[in-house]
Amino acid sequence: MPISPNQGSTGGGTTVTITGTNLSGTTAVLFGTKPATNVTNVSPTQVTAVSPSGTGTVGVTVTTPGGTSNPVPFFYVGAPFKSGLSASSGPTAGGNTITISGTGLSTATGVSFGANTVTPTVLSDSQLSAVVPAGAAAGPVGVSVTTAGGTNNGLSYTYIDAPTVTTVTPTSGPTSGGTAVTITGTNLTSTSQVTFGGVAAPFSVIDATTVSAVAPPGTVGAVDVAVTNPAGTATDVGAFTYVTGPGI
Repeated sequence: MPISPNQGSTGGGTTVTITGTNLSGTTAVLFGTKPATNVTNVSPTQVTAVSPSGTGTVGVTVTTPGGTSNPVPFFYVGAPFKSGLSASSGPTAGGNTITISGTGLSTATGVSFGANTVTPTVLSDSQLSAVVPAGAAAGPVGVSVTTAGGTNNGLSYTYIDAPTVTTVTPTSGPTSGGTAVTITGTNLTSTSQVTFGGVAAPFSVIDATTVSAVAPPGTVGAVDVAVTNPAGTATDVGAFTYVTGPGI
């Protein structure tokens, strides 16, 4: 007499289907010593019921006017616990893969980012990977994991729009570097890198539209200025020109 699913939350509430023979007139379904609720005799070979709360492994039995069946095992599973995300932010377009760490994750069936749910890949009882779905808009959303034991919330993931660059001021400086440059654009709050011709420059975020950077040393000529955040990179082609200082 198989039961599906054969595991569920310690808090109860799991709807199970029990398949067997001579099930007409079912009067009770027990999980161990506890009666199930919402017992429905679907057919002579099938009964559905909702599990009560419990722990560990219990035997499930079906009682009809003809007697009580042999027990089949049902496993109670605790709710998952999440301890962290490998990345707490990413592009609003989604598509990046993150790892979720915790305990009790081996039966995970879904990971929700706000209102959007994806099917994870179970790596172990303590680790999942999931491809982040697209977000409705930039900003934080709650992350929840659903397993046979229930759903656990408590972590946050922030969707970020890719940066843009509109101006670089001043537009030139000496090849020795050291020029203080103001970069304006959009979505600059989470800037993680600024480069001049591919060379990383020291920078500080002023606000969502402004970043201050110091041009590193370079060679004579125009170079691209690029600003990167977790959602992508914006490049202003040839925005800064290295010039040779005067000689006497």
